[in-house]
Amino acid sequence: MPQSRPDASRRPKAGEPASAKQKQLESFGQGPDNVLTTSQGVVIPDNHNSLRAGLRGPTLLEDFILLEKLTHFDHERIPERVVHARGAGAHGYFELYRSLGQYTKADFLQEDGLRTPVFVRFSTVAGERGSADTVRDLRGFAVKFYTREGNYDLVGASMPVFFIQDAMKFPDLIHALKPEPHHGMPQASSAHDTFWDFVSLMPESTHALMWLMSDRALPRSLRMMEGFGVHTFRFINAHGVSHFVKFHWRPKLGKHALAWDEAQKLAGKDPDFHRRDLWESIARGHCPEWELGLQLVEEGKAAALGFDLLDPTKLIPEELVPVQLVGKLVLNRNPDNYFSETEQVAFHPGHLVPGIDFSADPLLQGRLFSYTDTQLSRLGGPNFHELPVNRSVCPFHNYSRDGMHRMMVPRGQVSYEPNSLASGSEFRVDGAQQGFQSYPEEMESPKVRRRSPSFDDHFSQATLFWNSQSAAEKEHIVAAFQYELSRVETAAIRQRVVDTLAHVDPKLARKVAEPLAIAPPDPRAAAGRAGFREARAKLPIEASPSLSMECMGGSIATRRVAVLVAAGVEIGALKIIQQALADAGAVTRIVAAHLGVVSTSSGQQLAVDHSFLNTSSIQFDAVLVPGGATHAQALCANGDAVHFVLEAYRHCKAICLIGAGAELLRGAGLDPDAEPPAGVLIGNGDPSTRVPLAQGFVAAIGKHRHWSRARLDAVPA
Repeated sequence: MPQSRPDASRRPKAGEPASAKQKQLESFGQGPDNVLTTSQGVVIPDNHNSLRAGLRGPTLLEDFILLEKLTHFDHERIPERVVHARGAGAHGYFELYRSLGQYTKADFLQEDGLRTPVFVRFSTVAGERGSADTVRDLRGFAVKFYTREGNYDLVGASMPVFFIQDAMKFPDLIHALKPEPHHGMPQASSAHDTFWDFVSLMPESTHALMWLMSDRALPRSLRMMEGFGVHTFRFINAHGVSHFVKFHWRPKLGKHALAWDEAQKLAGKDPDFHRRDLWESIARGHCPEWELGLQLVEEGKAAALGFDLLDPTKLIPEELVPVQLVGKLVLNRNPDNYFSETEQVAFHPGHLVPGIDFSADPLLQGRLFSYTDTQLSRLGGPNFHELPVNRSVCPFHNYSRDGMHRMMVPRGQVSYEPNSLASGSEFRVDGAQQGFQSYPEEMESPKVRRRSPSFDDHFSQATLFWNSQSAAEKEHIVAAFQYELSRVETAAIRQRVVDTLAHVDPKLARKVAEPLAIAPPDPRAAAGRAGFREARAKLPIEASPSLSMECMGGSIATRRVAVLVAAGVEIGALKIIQQALADAGAVTRIVAAHLGVVSTSSGQQLAVDHSFLNTSSIQFDAVLVPGGATHAQALCANGDAVHFVLEAYRHCKAICLIGAGAELLRGAGLDPDAEPPAGVLIGNGDPSTRVPLAQGFVAAIGKHRHWSRARLDAVPA
């Protein structure tokens, strides 16, 4: 007989989905205890001394307690991921705003307000597990939905396009990006010969390179980073109708970036900056949120877009297909154990549920093999789905058996299908209509090992991205190309890159080439190289504002503001500004030359949170220097304090200085009595101006950065 158990019987009860995963994980939890045992449960009497032949004799081989402890320690590390090795994870839920039944039959997208438990892992791509968070890199944004129909993994990234069009080139790309094999350097960096040698010979990489050299590659926080599904997928509804779909994650805090100099310094002073920021925000109850956006395209209208939806180096401009916001992602719980959860979680773009299917994107097709294959190597065998973080919240049953680390205990004599012995009647799964049904897409023939001509346009969307950037963002892109290529020792590689950039924008190419000791960009030379394609689509738009990160103002929730103080600080204005910042959701921290307390001008004791020894401006979003002549004089005489303010100024952060505190700006060559630069507020100490000053400071922080400041290179910081 056919499979008879209805899917509904496998689902958690209504109202339980959001807590189902947490309850499941709690059953595997292990808390502290006041007794120490071996892994076999035998109580250990002494955990300080091994078993010896006499007080000063050799250790005995029969000391099974020592041997077990050392053996386990020797095997505690597992292979790290080849890419995305360094990551941070969190638990949470996805809440659907409105039913998407019109487009998909996926169960977790049917009920208004339904919450589905999730685990999310963010990661850098290139670096090893011990590398820094703030390197210039694409980042992973992988979401595991524990749905009532099984696990669904949306394995995305912080950019909507990738460097290659076919999975055949993925090993080559990563080999070129990783440290060069003869000396194992550089770590977590694309600024070296092999990477640029590869991409300079692969014009299809041009669009992704524009994103990598932009501020998108330097997120201020994982909580302020967009996510994308990258590939085109399918939604299939209950009637079998298919729509192409692109996935977007929109951060509720806005999308913001670090300055390049700031990112480099953070990599040294706080290599865990992004991971710490995520952990501490959740621990304080500041749960990060993203909204899920969809771009839906009817199958019959895909060709009218002017580019191939199966090409992973292309995006759909929002002016052509608007993004519909359909739900929100909330991360509200940190992992209990980094290794057990964040390290052992196993994502796979092939983990689908009914109603969602693949497209024929050739890069996606290759990922469907690689993700399972790498988990087999990394997690030791085929049973990684039984690890607590990877388990579905609905029951699973199949006849896969044995293998390393099997945890389930299958009962009965049957391990095959069809069978009649398991229940006394025939059990057969052969053509049933329930469960996952692949979309019956029509296929072309014959078999070919060739690229579709519809993939040949390598530059029109790179030009669109460039045209969509603000003036400051364009300067950052130029500077990033110049920095990366200045680290490339082979002049011919530098030349090939700028020749190719001439097909994106001639002015961009010329600016990049200026300091690189090479010939002017030659677009004809690029066009004469193998791999170059003449095709160039005519897009109906010249720019897409959504591709820019320029911030016109927004929330300052969870932003960190440093308050620099010394003895004699006046706290009248400070308290008003602190309250305004707190009301807007920002966090203030008192920074002084030493820990402990600082005496105010009124004789009060002000508790110090950080000293100049253990923090710097790069760990804050804005700086406040209160008034007080004695306090300001002490800060001006302290090189660390002066550097703190100048560095924040150079990184274009909001700065508020009151009274004599404005003297700290002189180190930047600025006259405190002149008109202040963008994002710099100077208060005169008049009590009547305190509230407007506080409001102005909040507004300045809300703009994130003030990139229009002039002569930043002259600032000694």
